[in-house]
Amino acid sequence: MNEIYAKTLNKFAEFKRDERGSQTLEWIGIAAVIVIMVGVISTAFSNDTSIGKKVLTKMKDLIDEIAGGSGG
Repeated sequence: MNEIYAKTLNKFAEFKRDERGSQTLEWIGIAAVIVIMVGVISTAFSNDTSIGKKVLTKMKDLIDEIAGGSGG
């Protein structure tokens, strides 16, 4: 019985120290903030197309640069 208890405690300790996926969650959070910002900016400038398009273009370029995309 003690052996099972010790193995269980070791597994929980390993699980607690395991940080796999934490960086992915951080990137998902950053992406969510960027998507929200783009949505707010596009809504704010929906009537003024010249400024709104410029801001959206810059934001999309920034997102592509962060994501490592080629933009097209």
